[in-house]
Amino acid sequence: MGGELVCSELTKVYDSSKGKRALDAISLAVPARGVLSLIGMNGAGKTTLVRILATQLAPTSGVATIDGVDVVKEAKRLRSRIAVIPQEARTVPWMTPRQTVLTYLMWRGCTYSESKKKATDALGRVGMQEQSDVMNRRLSGGMKRKVLVATVLAADADVSFLDEPTTGLDPVSRRELWGFLEEIARKHFLILTTHYLEEAEELANVIGIMDRGKMVGIGSLESLRSSLKYQYSIRLPASAQVPQLDGVATPGRDGGVQILTNEDEAYRLSQLFLGSGTRFSVNRVSLDDVFFHYVRADIGEHGAQ
Repeated sequence: MGGELVCSELTKVYDSSKGKRALDAISLAVPARGVLSLIGMNGAGKTTLVRILATQLAPTSGVATIDGVDVVKEAKRLRSRIAVIPQEARTVPWMTPRQTVLTYLMWRGCTYSESKKKATDALGRVGMQEQSDVMNRRLSGGMKRKVLVATVLAADADVSFLDEPTTGLDPVSRRELWGFLEEIARKHFLILTTHYLEEAEELANVIGIMDRGKMVGIGSLESLRSSLKYQYSIRLPASAQVPQLDGVATPGRDGGVQILTNEDEAYRLSQLFLGSGTRFSVNRVSLDDVFFHYVRADIGEHGAQ
Protein backbone atom coordinates (compact mmCIF):
# COMPACT_ATOMS: atom_id res chain seq x y z
CA MET A 1 0.00 0.00 0.00
CA GLY A 2 1.25 3.49 -0.81
CA GLY A 3 0.12 6.92 0.26
CA GLU A 4 -0.13 8.32 3.76
CA LEU A 5 -2.21 8.27 6.90
CA VAL A 6 -3.09 11.91 7.52
CA CYS A 7 -4.98 13.39 10.47
CA SER A 8 -5.80 17.09 10.71
CA GLU A 9 -7.04 18.52 14.03
CA LEU A 10 -8.81 15.23 14.76
CA THR A 11 -10.91 15.67 17.89
CA LYS A 12 -13.39 13.51 19.80
CA VAL A 13 -15.56 14.69 22.69
CA TYR A 14 -17.82 12.08 24.27
CA ASP A 15 -19.55 14.41 26.75
CA SER A 16 -19.48 18.08 25.83
CA SER A 17 -20.89 19.08 29.25
CA LYS A 18 -17.69 17.86 30.91
CA GLY A 19 -15.44 19.40 28.29
CA LYS A 20 -13.03 16.45 28.30
CA ARG A 21 -11.55 15.53 24.95
CA ALA A 22 -10.82 11.87 24.30
CA LEU A 23 -8.84 13.10 21.28
CA ASP A 24 -7.49 16.63 21.33
CA ALA A 25 -6.72 18.12 17.90
CA ILE A 26 -4.43 15.34 16.67
CA SER A 27 -2.51 16.13 13.50
CA LEU A 28 -0.03 13.78 11.85
CA ALA A 29 1.16 12.45 8.52
CA VAL A 30 2.94 9.09 8.28
CA PRO A 31 3.55 6.63 5.44
CA ALA A 32 0.75 4.07 5.07
CA ARG A 33 3.08 1.08 5.17
CA GLY A 34 4.86 -1.05 7.74
CA VAL A 35 3.77 -0.78 11.38
CA LEU A 36 2.43 2.24 13.22
CA SER A 37 2.34 1.47 16.94
CA LEU A 38 0.33 3.65 19.32
CA ILE A 39 1.49 3.62 22.94
CA GLY A 40 0.18 5.43 26.01
CA MET A 41 -1.30 4.88 29.42
CA ASN A 42 -4.94 3.84 29.91
CA GLY A 43 -7.22 6.65 28.79
CA ALA A 44 -4.61 8.21 26.51
CA GLY A 45 -6.94 7.96 23.49
CA LYS A 46 -5.35 5.07 21.58
CA THR A 47 -8.51 3.02 21.14
CA THR A 48 -10.58 6.09 20.26
CA LEU A 49 -8.12 7.01 17.51
CA VAL A 50 -8.10 3.46 16.14
CA ARG A 51 -11.90 3.28 16.11
CA ILE A 52 -12.15 6.54 14.17
CA LEU A 53 -9.53 5.47 11.63
CA ALA A 54 -11.27 2.10 11.26
CA THR A 55 -14.59 3.87 10.45
CA GLN A 56 -16.23 2.57 13.64
CA LEU A 57 -16.59 5.95 15.33
CA ALA A 58 -17.20 9.45 13.99
CA PRO A 59 -14.93 12.26 15.18
CA THR A 60 -16.41 15.39 16.71
CA SER A 61 -14.30 17.48 14.36
CA GLY A 62 -11.26 17.24 12.15
CA VAL A 63 -10.39 15.08 9.15
CA ALA A 64 -8.53 11.80 8.68
CA THR A 65 -7.59 10.06 5.42
CA ILE A 66 -5.82 6.81 4.62
CA ASP A 67 -4.23 6.67 1.20
CA GLY A 68 -6.37 9.66 0.28
CA VAL A 69 -9.66 8.03 1.39
CA ASP A 70 -11.66 10.02 3.95
CA VAL A 71 -12.53 7.80 6.93
CA VAL A 72 -15.90 9.53 7.39
CA LYS A 73 -17.07 10.67 3.96
CA GLU A 74 -15.79 7.54 2.17
CA ALA A 75 -16.20 5.02 4.99
CA LYS A 76 -17.87 2.37 2.82
CA ARG A 77 -15.07 2.54 0.27
CA LEU A 78 -12.43 2.26 2.98
CA ARG A 79 -14.10 -0.67 4.76
CA SER A 80 -13.49 -2.91 1.78
CA ARG A 81 -9.75 -2.33 2.25
CA ILE A 82 -9.39 -2.80 6.01
CA ALA A 83 -9.52 -5.57 8.62
CA VAL A 84 -10.04 -4.96 12.32
CA ILE A 85 -9.35 -6.93 15.51
CA PRO A 86 -10.76 -4.76 18.31
CA GLN A 87 -9.55 -4.94 21.90
CA GLU A 88 -12.66 -6.86 22.96
CA ALA A 89 -12.51 -9.37 20.09
CA ARG A 90 -13.12 -12.99 21.12
CA THR A 91 -13.49 -16.23 19.20
CA VAL A 92 -16.99 -17.77 19.23
CA PRO A 93 -16.74 -20.74 21.66
CA TRP A 94 -18.93 -23.13 19.63
CA MET A 95 -17.13 -22.50 16.33
CA THR A 96 -13.85 -23.98 15.13
CA PRO A 97 -10.88 -21.95 13.89
CA ARG A 98 -11.69 -22.99 10.32
CA GLN A 99 -15.31 -21.90 10.69
CA THR A 100 -14.20 -18.63 12.32
CA VAL A 101 -11.90 -17.60 9.47
CA LEU A 102 -14.19 -18.94 6.72
CA THR A 103 -17.23 -17.06 8.09
CA TYR A 104 -15.24 -13.84 8.38
CA LEU A 105 -14.10 -14.08 4.77
CA MET A 106 -17.60 -14.84 3.47
CA TRP A 107 -18.89 -11.85 5.43
CA ARG A 108 -16.29 -9.78 3.55
CA GLY A 109 -17.72 -11.02 0.24
CA CYS A 110 -15.53 -13.99 -0.68
CA THR A 111 -17.12 -17.11 -2.17
CA TYR A 112 -17.34 -20.28 -0.09
CA SER A 113 -14.67 -22.12 -2.07
CA GLU A 114 -12.33 -19.12 -1.98
CA SER A 115 -12.93 -18.64 1.74
CA LYS A 116 -12.26 -22.30 2.48
CA LYS A 117 -8.95 -22.23 0.62
CA LYS A 118 -7.82 -18.96 2.24
CA ALA A 119 -8.83 -20.16 5.71
CA THR A 120 -6.84 -23.38 5.34
CA ASP A 121 -3.81 -21.44 4.12
CA ALA A 122 -3.98 -18.79 6.87
CA LEU A 123 -4.39 -21.33 9.69
CA GLY A 124 -1.44 -23.24 8.27
CA ARG A 125 0.69 -20.10 8.30
CA VAL A 126 0.03 -19.58 12.02
CA GLY A 127 0.74 -23.24 12.78
CA MET A 128 -2.80 -24.33 13.55
CA GLN A 129 -3.35 -27.06 10.96
CA GLU A 130 -3.99 -29.70 13.65
CA GLN A 131 -6.37 -27.48 15.62
CA SER A 132 -8.36 -26.19 12.64
CA ASP A 133 -11.42 -28.28 13.48
CA VAL A 134 -11.20 -28.16 17.29
CA MET A 135 -13.83 -26.08 19.08
CA ASN A 136 -12.50 -22.64 20.01
CA ARG A 137 -13.53 -23.16 23.61
CA ARG A 138 -10.95 -25.95 23.89
CA LEU A 139 -8.07 -23.75 22.72
CA SER A 140 -5.57 -21.93 24.92
CA GLY A 141 -5.52 -18.15 25.07
CA GLY A 142 -2.52 -18.03 22.76
CA MET A 143 -4.20 -20.25 20.19
CA LYS A 144 -7.36 -18.13 20.25
CA ARG A 145 -5.22 -15.06 19.49
CA LYS A 146 -3.67 -16.99 16.60
CA VAL A 147 -7.14 -17.61 15.19
CA LEU A 148 -7.85 -13.88 15.22
CA VAL A 149 -4.51 -13.11 13.57
CA ALA A 150 -5.29 -15.80 10.96
CA THR A 151 -8.47 -13.90 10.04
CA VAL A 152 -6.33 -10.83 9.30
CA LEU A 153 -3.82 -12.86 7.32
CA ALA A 154 -6.62 -14.45 5.31
CA ALA A 155 -8.32 -11.12 4.62
CA ASP A 156 -5.14 -9.80 2.97
CA ALA A 157 -6.44 -6.28 3.65
CA ASP A 158 -4.49 -3.15 2.71
CA VAL A 159 -4.80 -1.86 6.29
CA SER A 160 -5.19 -3.92 9.46
CA PHE A 161 -6.07 -2.52 12.89
CA LEU A 162 -5.17 -4.52 16.00
CA ASP A 163 -5.99 -3.10 19.44
CA GLU A 164 -3.67 -4.67 22.04
CA PRO A 165 -3.41 -7.97 20.13
CA THR A 166 -0.99 -9.70 22.54
CA THR A 167 -2.36 -8.60 25.92
CA GLY A 168 -2.38 -11.46 28.40
CA LEU A 169 -0.13 -13.77 26.39
CA ASP A 170 2.97 -15.38 27.82
CA PRO A 171 6.34 -14.11 26.47
CA VAL A 172 6.82 -17.08 24.12
CA SER A 173 3.35 -16.76 22.57
CA ARG A 174 3.75 -13.00 22.30
CA ARG A 175 7.00 -13.29 20.36
CA GLU A 176 5.46 -15.93 18.12
CA LEU A 177 2.62 -13.57 17.26
CA TRP A 178 5.14 -10.81 16.53
CA GLY A 179 6.43 -12.95 13.68
CA PHE A 180 2.96 -13.18 12.15
CA LEU A 181 2.41 -9.43 12.52
CA GLU A 182 5.74 -8.74 10.84
CA GLU A 183 4.63 -10.99 7.97
CA ILE A 184 1.45 -8.92 7.51
CA ALA A 185 3.41 -5.66 7.64
CA ARG A 186 5.78 -6.67 4.85
CA LYS A 187 3.05 -6.07 2.28
CA HIS A 188 0.41 -4.09 4.13
CA PHE A 189 -0.11 -1.25 6.63
CA LEU A 190 -0.58 -2.38 10.22
CA ILE A 191 -1.81 -0.07 12.98
CA LEU A 192 -1.63 -1.53 16.46
CA THR A 193 -1.95 -0.34 20.03
CA THR A 194 0.03 -1.92 22.82
CA HIS A 195 0.93 -1.57 26.49
CA TYR A 196 4.17 -3.47 25.90
CA LEU A 197 6.87 -0.96 25.02
CA GLU A 198 9.21 -3.74 23.90
CA GLU A 199 6.53 -4.76 21.40
CA ALA A 200 6.47 -1.29 19.87
CA GLU A 201 10.27 -1.16 19.90
CA GLU A 202 10.48 -4.53 18.15
CA LEU A 203 7.75 -4.10 15.52
CA ALA A 204 7.12 -0.46 14.73
CA ASN A 205 8.45 1.62 11.88
CA VAL A 206 6.67 4.61 13.42
CA ILE A 207 5.73 5.01 17.09
CA GLY A 208 3.02 7.41 18.24
CA ILE A 209 3.10 8.38 21.92
CA MET A 210 -0.29 9.49 23.24
CA ASP A 211 -1.08 11.24 26.50
CA ARG A 212 -4.47 12.55 27.61
CA GLY A 213 -5.87 12.70 24.10
CA LYS A 214 -2.84 14.34 22.50
CA MET A 215 -0.18 12.92 20.20
CA VAL A 216 2.81 14.14 22.21
CA GLY A 217 5.49 12.42 20.11
CA ILE A 218 5.60 10.55 16.83
CA GLY A 219 8.36 9.17 14.64
CA SER A 220 10.82 6.31 14.34
CA LEU A 221 12.48 5.11 17.54
CA GLU A 222 15.70 6.76 16.38
CA SER A 223 14.04 10.12 15.74
CA LEU A 224 12.27 9.99 19.11
CA ARG A 225 15.58 9.21 20.82
CA SER A 226 17.21 12.13 19.01
CA SER A 227 14.56 14.48 20.37
CA LEU A 228 15.86 13.96 23.91
CA LYS A 229 18.71 16.09 25.24
CA TYR A 230 20.45 13.02 26.65
CA GLN A 231 20.54 9.87 24.52
CA TYR A 232 22.61 7.50 26.65
CA SER A 233 21.64 5.72 29.84
CA ILE A 234 24.10 4.44 32.45
CA ARG A 235 22.81 2.29 35.29
CA LEU A 236 24.63 1.92 38.59
CA PRO A 237 23.93 -0.06 41.76
CA ALA A 238 22.34 1.90 44.61
CA SER A 239 25.63 1.82 46.57
CA ALA A 240 27.69 3.47 43.79
CA GLN A 241 29.15 6.95 44.19
CA VAL A 242 27.86 9.29 41.50
CA PRO A 243 30.56 11.72 40.32
CA GLN A 244 30.09 15.23 38.97
CA LEU A 245 28.76 14.84 35.45
CA ASP A 246 27.16 16.44 32.45
CA GLY A 247 23.76 14.86 32.65
CA VAL A 248 20.97 13.89 35.04
CA ALA A 249 21.19 11.25 37.79
CA THR A 250 17.89 9.90 39.14
CA PRO A 251 16.74 6.91 41.18
CA GLY A 252 16.18 4.08 38.71
CA ARG A 253 13.01 2.01 38.61
CA ASP A 254 15.12 -1.04 39.57
CA GLY A 255 16.33 0.51 42.84
CA GLY A 256 19.70 1.60 41.48
CA VAL A 257 20.76 4.88 39.90
CA GLN A 258 20.16 5.92 36.31
CA ILE A 259 22.34 8.52 34.62
CA LEU A 260 21.13 10.15 31.42
CA THR A 261 23.90 11.82 29.47
CA ASN A 262 25.46 12.45 26.05
CA GLU A 263 27.79 10.16 24.10
CA ASP A 264 31.07 11.86 25.08
CA GLU A 265 30.16 11.93 28.75
CA ALA A 266 28.99 8.29 28.62
CA TYR A 267 32.43 7.34 27.30
CA ARG A 268 34.22 9.37 30.01
CA LEU A 269 32.12 7.94 32.81
CA SER A 270 32.60 4.40 31.48
CA GLN A 271 36.37 4.82 31.70
CA LEU A 272 36.01 6.23 35.21
CA PHE A 273 33.82 3.37 36.41
CA LEU A 274 36.08 0.76 34.83
CA GLY A 275 39.06 2.25 36.61
CA SER A 276 37.31 2.27 39.98
CA GLY A 277 35.83 -1.22 39.61
CA THR A 278 32.27 0.09 39.77
CA ARG A 279 29.62 -2.16 38.25
CA PHE A 280 27.63 -0.39 35.53
CA SER A 281 25.85 -0.80 32.21
CA VAL A 282 25.59 1.71 29.38
CA ASN A 283 23.04 1.73 26.55
CA ARG A 284 21.21 4.04 24.20
CA VAL A 285 18.10 5.35 25.91
CA SER A 286 15.28 2.84 25.59
CA LEU A 287 11.73 3.38 24.44
CA ASP A 288 10.83 3.27 28.15
CA ASP A 289 13.02 6.32 28.73
CA VAL A 290 11.59 8.08 25.68
CA PHE A 291 8.02 7.27 26.73
CA PHE A 292 8.41 8.55 30.29
CA HIS A 293 10.03 11.71 28.98
CA TYR A 294 7.11 12.47 26.70
CA VAL A 295 4.36 11.76 29.20
CA ARG A 296 6.17 13.85 31.81
CA ALA A 297 6.51 10.98 34.25
CA ASP A 298 9.48 9.37 35.97
CA ILE A 299 12.66 10.61 34.24
CA GLY A 300 10.77 13.43 32.54
CA GLU A 301 9.99 14.96 35.93
CA HIS A 302 13.70 15.25 36.59
CA GLY A 303 14.41 17.44 33.61
CA ALA A 304 15.45 15.12 30.78
CA GLN A 305 14.70 17.66 28.08
